Parts: sequence; C-alpha cells; structure tokens
Amino acid sequence: MKWVIAFLIFSLLILFHEFGHFLVAKLNGVDVEEFSMGFGPRLLSGTFRGTRYSLKLLLFGGSCQMKGMYDLDEEEEDGPPKEPEKGSFQSVSLGRRAAIIFAGPFFNFLLSFICAIIILSVIGYDPATVSTVAEGSPAAEAGLKAGDEIVNFMGDNVVIGRDVEAWFTFNDLKEGETVRLRVKRDGQTADIQYTPDVQKRYMMGISYMADENPCKLSAVSENSPVYAAGLRTGDTITAIDDAPIRTGKALSEYFTEHPMDGSEVKLTYARGGQEQSLTFTPYESRQVQLGFQYNLGRVKTDALGVLRYGFTEIRYWIVTTLRSIASMFTGRFTVNDLSGPVGIVDIVGTTYESVKSEGALMTWLNMLNLIVLLSANLGVINLLPIPALDGGRLLFFLVEAIIRRPINKKVEIGIQVVAVALLAVLAVYVLFHDITRIIGR
Repeated sequence: MKWVIAFLIFSLLILFHEFGHFLVAKLNGVDVEEFSMGFGPRLLSGTFRGTRYSLKLLLFGGSCQMKGMYDLDEEEEDGPPKEPEKGSFQSVSLGRRAAIIFAGPFFNFLLSFICAIIILSVIGYDPATVSTVAEGSPAAEAGLKAGDEIVNFMGDNVVIGRDVEAWFTFNDLKEGETVRLRVKRDGQTADIQYTPDVQKRYMMGISYMADENPCKLSAVSENSPVYAAGLRTGDTITAIDDAPIRTGKALSEYFTEHPMDGSEVKLTYARGGQEQSLTFTPYESRQVQLGFQYNLGRVKTDALGVLRYGFTEIRYWIVTTLRSIASMFTGRFTVNDLSGPVGIVDIVGTTYESVKSEGALMTWLNMLNLIVLLSANLGVINLLPIPALDGGRLLFFLVEAIIRRPINKKVEIGIQVVAVALLAVLAVYVLFHDITRIIGR
C-alpha cells in the first residue's frame, strides 16, 4: 500500500505541473496536440476540441505536447524567417510563451498552497514562541522569558517556529558567538543579546537503543576512538570497565552514574559469539547551549490566519529549497544528500508506514504535508536557470527580449540536448545512491 500511495503522490506532482502548462497554453490560443497521463504506449485515448487526451502504460506523471514547441522549419537558411503556423507555441508573443512555461512551476506552488490550507485548517500553524528558558542561563539573565514571540533570530525574520529550526539546519552556533533575538511581548518589541554557555562532555562515538534488549550498536562513527580501536556497527557491548552491561538501558544508566572524564576506558564487546576487549580514550565534545526552547507544536487559527500562514508555508519551503541548493556550493550539503524519484518514493512510503498507526486523519495530514514539501521543491527546481528545465526556457526568453530577436532554434535545442545529457548522468548517480542507501538500511 505504501508504494501505491508514494507512486500516486509523485504522479500527482508531475501531472499537476503539466496541467499548468496545458491550461495557460489553451488560454493563450496555443494548440495542445496531446495531454497525457503517464508515459509509454497508449492504453486509452480520445480527442476533444483538437487535443488528444491519453492514458499511457507507465502511470508516472504526464506530459503536455504543444504545437510547434520546437519547430525547426520556422527558420530559413536564407531569406526572411518563416511565419509561425497559427496556433503554434511560436506564434504567440514572448510574454505569452513565458507565461505558459512559468505556469508549470506556478501550479506546483498552487498545489502546495491548497494542501497547506487544508493542513492549517485542521491542525493550525506553529507559532514562533519561546516555550521554556533555562533558569540561571545567559538567556534568562538577558531577559528572555517563556511566552515571548520570536520575530527575528540571528538576523533572519521569523514567522513560524520552523524558521528558527531552519537557521540551525543551515548554520552552526559557534562557541563564543553572540545570540541575537528580537522578541515581541505585550505588544512591545525588544532586542535580546547574550553569549550562551558551552557544555563539555566526553563521548565514545556510538549509537544504540537504550531499551531492555542487549546493547547492540546501530552505528559507530568512523572518526571515533572506538572505531580506531576496532569497534564496529553490530557489535554488542557486554561490559565497561569490568561492570557487566546486559541491556542498552543499563549502558545508559551506567554513563549517567559514571560520566566519562577523559580517562582511559576498557570496553568488552561480543562479535560473532566471541567476546573481545579494547581500551580507548574518549574525545571531548563541546556543545553550545542555546538556553531556551522554542515551539514547534501547532495551534488553531481563524480563516484569515489560515490564508496568511498558507502563504507563509509556501515561502518557508521555497526559501528552504533555495538555501539547500546554495549549501551544496558551500560544502554543507553534497550531491549525496540529493534524492531522486526512487528516494522520494521511499521517503513517502516510510512516512506512511511510520504514521499509519496514528489513524487515517494523521496519516493523510502527513501525506498532504509531504505534497506541500515536494511540490514546492519541484516548482523551485524547475525554475532554476538550467537548460532542459522551465527556468532554462525562461532564460532563453530573457535573452531573446534583450537582443530583440529569436535565438536560433538549432542552437537552443543543441544546448538543451547537452543539458539533458548532463542531467541524465546526475539522475543515474542519484538513482544508484538512493538504491544503495535503501538496500544498505
């Protein structure tokens, strides 16, 4: 079932995108030769008012084929340019062509907005309020109080709680750095600044479940001292400094009672039924303590609030997508953080499996939230000024407007072909990475 839902959501995103092109093309007098759901051989088709509507074998997205989209015959080697055929894409003005191309990404934003309105109507929005302030912390001494509404954090405007969360996604709060907030309290705004405390801890570099099961390691950091000493993911810790450890919970309780202080530690673990021992020196971890927590829960709002935060939701995902792309050039994210169709379908399916036990309402609200995220992402990606994407076509139109004459179609198509080839290479790499990640999970 999860794969069916994932498949339908992904198809909806593409089909809605193509419907945007279709609708605006029709409104501007451009003939749409075929509008299809899916790809490959036709299963069903029929013609209505000059457009062939088709249902194809591979029900994955859709396409909108407009008359004369790439008509090489409209340019002659010698003599004046050939007059575009009536009803063709090339026959309408530059502005109308730009509107037709822009309509695809715009309809993705529209789909996101519609789904966001539904979510906001049911569960509300996440106000950017301070939920708790640690007693005696620099934040408390600077005057920050629970209930304050955050309107600016570290220079970024804040409307919802996730705006603060997004700052930490793309930035690190460094030791000694000044935290800067603007908050609203009782109708008044105030600027608050402080230097946060730093918590020093000694770490092993392992992950495990603190439950009643044997302490089997789910991850071991490759940069950790225990990895260098020979510990690996899948090993089961059985003792630490000769104290027996029978469960994950027992190890967690041991560290609570005996926090590491940088001294050498003896660790006993089981692998393949055999016990082995190693010694290591834990590494020091210094973590900046923000000193307060902010709200990420939802509260209901009125009809005007639903509309307002509907636009806020789209703004949030557009900005987040753009910042994610920019972060790939700064090295914070890499191409390995990208997900293609397989990865997206897996995310949708995994989300469905994790929330279906909470009931139909929460399941579909989570699915709608994924549509908001994915559709906004698709809209942004398609507007990037890359040939073969809608943004690339709009870039060509901008050049045409500047030089005041059409770009040679053979040159344009040549550039598009090269771009498609490069994107195909990237798509294959992302596909391989997605499959490898899913199999290795």
